[in-house]
Order: sequence, then C-alpha cells, then structure tokens
Amino acid sequence: MTLPPPEKIQELRDKLSPGERKLLHALAPLGEASVEHLVAKGGFDQVVEVMGSASWAKAKGLVTLSERLYDVLAIDDEGRRYLNAGLPERRALTFLLGRGGAAPAPLLVQEGAIAAEEQSIALGWLKRKGWATFSKAGGETVLEVTAKGRAEAAHTTPDEEALRKLEHKPLPADDLDKTGAEWLRSRKSVVRVTDHIERRIVITELGRAVAAAGLDAGKPTVGQLTHEILVSGKWKEVDLRPYDIGAFAPTPAGGRPHPLSEMIDETRRIFLAMGFTEIDDDYIQSAFWNMDALFIPQDHPARDLQDTFYLERPKRISVDDELARKVAAVHENGGGTGSSGWGYTWSKDAAEQALLRTHTTVATIRHLAANPHSPQKVFAVSRCFRREAVDATHLPEFHQIEGIVVEPTASLSMLKGTLTEFYRRLGFPKVRLVPSYFPYTEPSMEVSVWYNGAWMELGGSGVFRPEVTLPFGIKDPVIAWGHGLERLAMVRYGLKDIRDLYMPDIDWLRHRPLLP
Repeated sequence: MTLPPPEKIQELRDKLSPGERKLLHALAPLGEASVEHLVAKGGFDQVVEVMGSASWAKAKGLVTLSERLYDVLAIDDEGRRYLNAGLPERRALTFLLGRGGAAPAPLLVQEGAIAAEEQSIALGWLKRKGWATFSKAGGETVLEVTAKGRAEAAHTTPDEEALRKLEHKPLPADDLDKTGAEWLRSRKSVVRVTDHIERRIVITELGRAVAAAGLDAGKPTVGQLTHEILVSGKWKEVDLRPYDIGAFAPTPAGGRPHPLSEMIDETRRIFLAMGFTEIDDDYIQSAFWNMDALFIPQDHPARDLQDTFYLERPKRISVDDELARKVAAVHENGGGTGSSGWGYTWSKDAAEQALLRTHTTVATIRHLAANPHSPQKVFAVSRCFRREAVDATHLPEFHQIEGIVVEPTASLSMLKGTLTEFYRRLGFPKVRLVPSYFPYTEPSMEVSVWYNGAWMELGGSGVFRPEVTLPFGIKDPVIAWGHGLERLAMVRYGLKDIRDLYMPDIDWLRHRPLLP
C-alpha cells in the first residue's frame, strides 16, 4: 500500500474523533486485538463504543474488522449428574466386568447399575463405542464385553474428558477434543450449545502512519462547541476537530407505508376521482349473502371445505324469512325472473352456515339489497379468505378490488370503458375482455392487462343476472367486476412470489423506489 504524503496523514489525524484516537492509541502497539480486549485497553466504557469507533476508522482505511463464529459448550443438568454418577455406558461396563464380562441386559436395571430410563442410552453407547457385543439367549439380550471395552475400562474417554473440562466454566468447542465434543452434543440435556462471535480489529499500514503522527499532540480536540466551553473560556484551550464531509455516514431511514398499503390507497384515489363511493362489510358472513344471493347453487364446488372457511363460532347466521323465500324461489324455479333456476330444493339451513367471505361481492350485493335505487357507483378494496395451498401465486388471505355501476344505460361498453380508464390510471393502458362464465353474471368476461409482452389475467366481470338483482328490487342493469390486488402488486414491484409482499424484508421496503 502506498501511503499518502505527510500533510494528508496530518489532515486525516486532525479529523479523527476522540473515539478513533483512543482506538488507534490502544491498537497501534498491539497490531491486532479483540473488541473485548480493546474496551479495557483503550479506556472505553462499552463494547458498542469500540465498534462505533472501529466502523468510522474502517471507513477511512485505518483498520480492518474480522468476525469468527464459534460454538461454546456449557454443562447442562444431565451432564452434572453424569459427572457425579458416571456416564450410563461407563456404569454398564463396570457392572459387566464385575460379572465376569457378560450378563443379560435386564440385569443392568435390576441390579441398579443404571436407571430404567437410561437403559436404551447405555446399550446404544456400549455399541457405538464398541465396548460390548449383543446376542440372544433364552429370549433375552446378552451383553458381552469386547477386547476394546476391557482395554478402555481403565481410561478416560474423550467425552468424559470434555465433560470434566466443562465442570467449572463453558468452553469453546475448539478447546475440547473434537470427538468428545461431538459425542456430548449428540446426547440430550448433557451440554448446552450457544453461538458466539469473536470480533477482532487489525490496524492497517495507514492506521499505523496516522498513529505515528501523534495522537496526543497539541491541544485537546473537541468536535462540538458547547455553551459551557464558550462561557468558561475553555474554547481558547482546545482545538476544534474539522468536519470530514467525505466520511462515511449511514443513510437515514424514516418510516414509510408498506407498498401494498400504498397500492390500496392509490386504488381508492382512482375510484374516488372517477366518482365512485367506497363501501365494505364484515369478514364474517352467512352462506346466504356470500353465495345464495349471488345465484351460486348450493352444490357448487366453491361451497366445499376445500375452498371456503366455515366457522364454529358463530356456526350459523340467521337469514330474513322473506328474503330467503325470494332467493329460494329463484334457485328452485327462477322465481319469476324469466329463468328456470337450478331445479333443486333450496335449503335454508345450508344458507345460514357462517363463513369467512370468499369475495368482496358479498359487500356489493348487501349494499344493493339495502340501496336498490339507481344511479350509483360503488367500490370496495378489502380482504377475502379461501382455503388455498400456499405457493408462489396463492395465499389463503388476499385483497380484492370490487366495483359496480347501476343505472338504466349500464352496458358492456360502459363496463369496458370503466375498466380501461381505471387500469390506464393505474399504469396499464391496454385492457382486454374475453368471454367467460360466472354463476352471477351474464354476459361474463375475464379481464386481462398487457404487461411485459403478454396478457395477464386479473379477474372476472360482467352484468349481474336478473336472478341476482330482481329478488332485491333492483330494476336497472348492474355492471360489476372483482379483481385481485396482490397480482397487480407483484407486477408493479417485480416480485416472483406473492409471499414476498408479506415478508418483513426491511431492506427491500427501505430501498424500493418512492414512485412506481
């Protein structure tokens, strides 16, 4: 490394903070030291002071930092018992040798050599250490000491030696015999293992040069003029440390909304600017409002437990008899709507099952039932729940963008124009509607937006069927749509996995662009 000229070294020394000076003063004669050692050597009060000073010194090239992760073993409850009584296999070996080198396995417990709960431990380690062989005789397991067992009977094994070393204080695993440490780790409640980090600081050649320039030369250095210094006149006796405008400084990170919250707020602003009114309803609903009122038959796959969260408390939510009668007629025979219905016997019991709503359309139909007038435009951006296998594109809890327009001239062309304008304002200028099928709209369309060279499907839309609107006194056409918010968010923020939207990745939250 080529050192800068003396005047640059002098300038660098003058800009050192008091903590940096203390650090270099303590480190220069050592060359390298642990953080803990420098706390005492440098006269610091806490480790954090050393680390703070070292971080600033590192940014200036005066020191380097290194970290070493290592395990520390400490004796646990079972280990202390083994220190006094001996390892189970050691007691078993001693017993076998006292019986001539062989004995049935049950005698180990019956004669009190080991406790009943230690039998499997003792037998396992006798076999693992090669101290005994196992054979069957008269339906019993017979143990016989091997030559290795006899040879090692008078010697301390690696795990026994490691256990003795841990009797008085915890030790790094590297300070113990490798085999002994591994054997102790593999036993339950014998030792506790904790991770430790050793941080070391090494002075660089530039750091030595700065230290050699004289860290204590001249007047005391202060970094801030205080009221006390000015009033007392001490400012005459000190040197002011120059500001180093090129020094490293952390980027301040203030609070900011979560990106999903930002997108929900943006969606709200767009709909409100387009003249819509926001609505919502409870997460907990009856199957009547979640499905029956939307002309979804009671044997529809969406009602299965695989798709819907049914509740135990409350288990049922009562339904108004008059509304139930009207919806039952629609399901069974069309109820005067011009439809033939689904042709089955409708069950009020099934309709009163309590569940977590599977879509926000339940908020829409309940609003329309209470407000059947025309014209009106409402929307909802809220949570829904479905039994989904969690993967890169599915979660059991998600947000849905729901909207309707009710007026005499509502039509497919109005639906397409409304959605095209909404997605244009959201940043997707190309929108496509493709014919599809949904139980409660006719005609029905899938909505897609053009993104990254392909059409991306977002959800469904269409015109509510008379079987949905007429039972609640709604006379004019109703255009409606329901789309997933998370999928749009994944596209906007360049995510491949929907779960990333809900992970507490602080670094991503802090560094993503403020504007999409």
